[in-house]
Amino acid sequence: QVQLVESGGGLVQAGGSLRLSCAASGRALSGCYINWFRQVPGKEREFVAQISWISGSTLDADSVKGRFTISKYNAGNTVYLQMNSLKVEDTAVYSCNAICGGAVYWGQGTQVTVSS
Repeated sequence: QVQLVESGGGLVQAGGSLRLSCAASGRALSGCYINWFRQVPGKEREFVAQISWISGSTLDADSVKGRFTISKYNAGNTVYLQMNSLKVEDTAVYSCNAICGGAVYWGQGTQVTVSS
């Protein structure tokens, strides 16, 4: 079992920055892929970024490329999403998940609101 807790959301003006954290506990994350998704009410969940815990390789959605950076802190079992140059359309609930073999775990999400 993996428990995930997101934090760092809030209200920010367009052009600003936020850093989200996804803290994991319960088991080692080696072999897991950690992802950030976001969702706006009434719309489908959208993939944002992924990081491989063991290799550190990353993948970003085109909509955030060059603005968002996913990273990990091994000792803290934490994945970060640094979000720069935020746009109003980045407003959403951001959730992290862990895909570990055949198991998928989700956090509860954190609200990010970008004002114009």
